[in-house]
Amino acid sequence: MSHALIVLAPGFEELEAVTVIDLLRRAQIKVTVAGLLDGPITGSRQTVILPDQPLSQIDQDAIFDLIVLPGGLPGADHLRDDEGLIRRLQAQVEAGRRVAAICAAPKVLARAGLITGKRITHYPGALSAQETAGATVTASAVEVDGLITTSRGPGTAMDFALSLIEQLEGTARRNEVEQGLVR
Repeated sequence: MSHALIVLAPGFEELEAVTVIDLLRRAQIKVTVAGLLDGPITGSRQTVILPDQPLSQIDQDAIFDLIVLPGGLPGADHLRDDEGLIRRLQAQVEAGRRVAAICAAPKVLARAGLITGKRITHYPGALSAQETAGATVTASAVEVDGLITTSRGPGTAMDFALSLIEQLEGTARRNEVEQGLVR
């Protein structure tokens, strides 16, 4: 069974976080939700989520098949500024495991030095030209380039989550989950 880590920071985009958590769990992927802070985390629209545990309590060497970063502001800025998360993302990719970011969260991958030479997408205007230097930015709903997956925003969250399911569990599992969504 694949295992995904989803990291929430104050001001996260609720639709992106909950959609990914829900769809990955529908696909029988183990999901651990971690907060940058201890206790409940309030999203950008004032929805409160209680993570499974603080990120600080998850061993830096813990193995996840996928780390997912929801966007939203100021959530993505908080993620970008967390040195422990940056090191965790770098180690994840160095170990040949996947990372994914949606909306404004690709700025975290940029800070970690993970988008150079990659095709990425993000919420329009969320990243500066300096942050995306070295990457090819597209207007696609979802971009998958090697171990890096990015997506545009709340409206693409379902496509983003389905892509992650396909990458971890295959096309048949993705199709099974998608069929149950009545799209």
